[in-house]
Amino acid sequence: MKFIHTADIHLGKTYQNSSGEGERYQDFFRCLAAIVADAVREAVDFVLIGGDLFHTGQILPMTFARTIDILQPLKEAGIPCIAIEGNHDWIHRRNTISWMEALSEMGYIRLLRPARTEDGGYCFAPFNEKSGMGGHIEIGGLHIYGLGYIGTQAGSHVERICKAVSTANNLLIFHVGIWRYSPVEIGNMKIEEAHPLAEKFGYVALGHGHKQYVIETPDGWPYAFNPGAPERVNFGEEKYEKGYYLVSFEDGRFAPEFRPTNPRPMLVEVINLDGATDADSALARFREQLTEKLGGLSDERAALLELKLAGRIGFHPFELGRERLRLVIEELANPLHVEIKNHLSMVARSGGEEVVKKSLSEIEMDVLHELIGAHSKYQGREEELAQLSLAIRDLVIKGDIEDDELLGLFGQQG
Repeated sequence: MKFIHTADIHLGKTYQNSSGEGERYQDFFRCLAAIVADAVREAVDFVLIGGDLFHTGQILPMTFARTIDILQPLKEAGIPCIAIEGNHDWIHRRNTISWMEALSEMGYIRLLRPARTEDGGYCFAPFNEKSGMGGHIEIGGLHIYGLGYIGTQAGSHVERICKAVSTANNLLIFHVGIWRYSPVEIGNMKIEEAHPLAEKFGYVALGHGHKQYVIETPDGWPYAFNPGAPERVNFGEEKYEKGYYLVSFEDGRFAPEFRPTNPRPMLVEVINLDGATDADSALARFREQLTEKLGGLSDERAALLELKLAGRIGFHPFELGRERLRLVIEELANPLHVEIKNHLSMVARSGGEEVVKKSLSEIEMDVLHELIGAHSKYQGREEELAQLSLAIRDLVIKGDIEDDELLGLFGQQG
């Protein structure tokens, strides 16, 4: 038996109000379509999606229609697509059917979701083809259990999860991250909390973190695998290997092989303008450094760029306007999407001495350090919590985080 394990597809993701919005929207569908084509060509027995098929629970109808088109070859080939819900797939108001539930009712996926008992335990009922619901499905003697995103206290649920399983030859799909490998994700657990899963499940198919990694037992036995997102979803993923697992199962043993995908090129670079005395010379240095950094891109597709301007300069940063920078960027690279982060500090003279005027980012960090350090409980953690606060701010601005996730993250950090 063999199967494909992928996760964090993020269909529907794009850059709103960007010139590359439409093309970026298609990237994620192209990525999934390539994986589906591989599944059909390899004649796998099933496909696993470890959560976050969609980028948001409230998708556009055209996203749903396009998803059906992409999954149709699996349905026609008789290859089950078994999925769980990630934190991005959730619909927090359960007064209506979710898009994931609709796909399951229509037979495009088998959505696994366990029931809960009165004492807080888990019940993995057999999957019902008619209703499109259940927590457990058996294929060729392999018992597949599904558990979507359960929040920041996932580690405390492991014992109850294992207690609910009484079969042999077990596989668990679980949308959860491991802190050691996904330090900025919400909804992670400690690695030692995950280890009991190895006693019950021969293969734990993870999702959530966008970086590929493998979890081993204390004696070195690999049992949990996170393929990462097959497409680059966010800036910061430019150096991650992108792909999915093609897994063979024989004689009770799992043998995963990581297969690379072809994500859109992404470049995150620091442009050092330290010492520039005027905007024209700074722009010339910007052009020179960007030309050099773009030399490492060999992909013909338009890249995603994040450029961080750094250094102490002798003029006001506003003189180096974004439009001037964008003209140079478009001339040199013609990127699909670009984000510019200005961390420049202005150096002025007062009474013959140099006075450094801090950048906005430095002022923000100083204020947060002072506010956090004023509370005795958080002294010594100022840098960590200030960085966390700014990361949350950026996620909220981009619309990539839900209210429940924010509350859960604060609880985890407390």
